[in-house]
Amino acid sequence: MRLLLQQRPDGPEAPRFVQLMLQPDLLGGWTLVRESGQIGGRSTLRREQFLDRDAAFHALEQARDQQLKRGLQLMFAQGEEARS
Repeated sequence: MRLLLQQRPDGPEAPRFVQLMLQPDLLGGWTLVRESGQIGGRSTLRREQFLDRDAAFHALEQARDQQLKRGLQLMFAQGEEARS
């Protein structure tokens, strides 16, 4: 599953973005990958490991909701749209 959230472009600065990706790992666990930064600039990548899919999905939903409260807008969603 992949979500891309972005600030509305206001002013001369490039908007900020957050990308959240949920990926299975080779050992049966799940990884939540968070990439954030300014479009066209540097970004930060963080990974968080989970033992089961439900816990990872819950963390993805919490991260998404937190970014929506900060004013970012959901621009792209891929995978499991029915569950979001």
